[in-house]
Amino acid sequence: MGDAAAPPAAVAAAARAARPTSPSRPPKAIRSTKPRGLDEETAAPAAATFPSIKAPSAAAASLLHADVPMEARVWAPLPDDLLLEVLARVPPFLLFRLRPVSRRWDSILHDPAFLAAHAGVPSHGPCLLTFWRGAASSPPQCSVLSLPLRARYKLPFGFLPAWDLWLVGSSGGLVCFSGFDGAGFRTVVCNPLTQTWRVLPDMHYNQQRQLVLAVDKKRRSFKVIAASDVYGDKTLPTEVYDSKENKWSVHQMMPAANLCSSKMAFCDSRLYLETLSPLGLMMYRVDAGNWEHIPAKFPRSLLDGYLVAGARTRLFLVGRIGLYSTLQSMRIWELDHGRTVWVEISRMPPKYFRALLRLSAERFECFGQDNLICFTSWNQGKGLLYDVDKKAWSWIAGCASQLCNSQICFYEPRFDTSIY
Repeated sequence: MGDAAAPPAAVAAAARAARPTSPSRPPKAIRSTKPRGLDEETAAPAAATFPSIKAPSAAAASLLHADVPMEARVWAPLPDDLLLEVLARVPPFLLFRLRPVSRRWDSILHDPAFLAAHAGVPSHGPCLLTFWRGAASSPPQCSVLSLPLRARYKLPFGFLPAWDLWLVGSSGGLVCFSGFDGAGFRTVVCNPLTQTWRVLPDMHYNQQRQLVLAVDKKRRSFKVIAASDVYGDKTLPTEVYDSKENKWSVHQMMPAANLCSSKMAFCDSRLYLETLSPLGLMMYRVDAGNWEHIPAKFPRSLLDGYLVAGARTRLFLVGRIGLYSTLQSMRIWELDHGRTVWVEISRMPPKYFRALLRLSAERFECFGQDNLICFTSWNQGKGLLYDVDKKAWSWIAGCASQLCNSQICFYEPRFDTSIY
């Protein structure tokens, strides 16, 4: 009599053991690996809600963070162009997990064809970038909260110079910092995913300035705008850096104005600042290089206001209304460009307002991107997100830090955005 057939469970186990995990070659042993240069911290608590973002299913979430065996017979014969299209749609943070798979996949992430495919797919949802400095001798730290994945990832910033840097903002996958190197004022622009960076040349009037970063994807370039500032007893002119020319150009000086604050908003190639005298806004047209005054009166009883850039030409004003703590409320207005008036579009529900600001004089920050507005306060370990289009409010756990020297902004992770 011949040998008895092996049990089905044993056959399945043998098949799994023999299954390769790489499209190029089967490894000797399956090992769990972490992404190189990018470590996942912790997922956001289940109590946090994200009504404006479709949450992944439990099965999909487990696949995102698990080591899944790969069928060599499926991936090995896959044409390169099709493989590039697949990888271009993988969330950028998870692409780092693919680098240890094989040399072929590691090289694909630097392939111009992959970068072109990656540039053609929609952005990976909204993310929040938090930057802070620890002890004087320790390098700066940075983490990114992916709202679609509900997970936080560490971004290594040891590749930047060990200067006293401050977060300026982010645009199109690039992040801008300003600070001092011990001898003078410096401006640095980098792509955290590719770990490439550039120190910009000195401005003509190289003093500490309020800066705004703007990426032009069609032109494959970026600009840094230094608005007019008062230094000592003189006003500094507006300067604009163009990455294509790698130099700063001096433009028109902003007309004499009493600014409300140093907060600025950039949308539709225009830079906006709040002014008390003359009352309204000062607008700088980057393409024309000149300043204009917009006589948009502020709402009555406005205690503090922030300009927030929305999608395309939309400009929002966010601020508190009222005189006493029991009568205060947070409201959002949108600028009607045709009539030059602020139109109220939303009010923060009282329960969110009381939870965000426990004291009437408590400081808060807000910033926006693509019609999303995020609120943070110094005493909160969470932020409040408002979706202008869906008129939905939701808490975001862990997007804010209690450290007084931390800075937060929206961030769009992109491999294809170059600083050169």
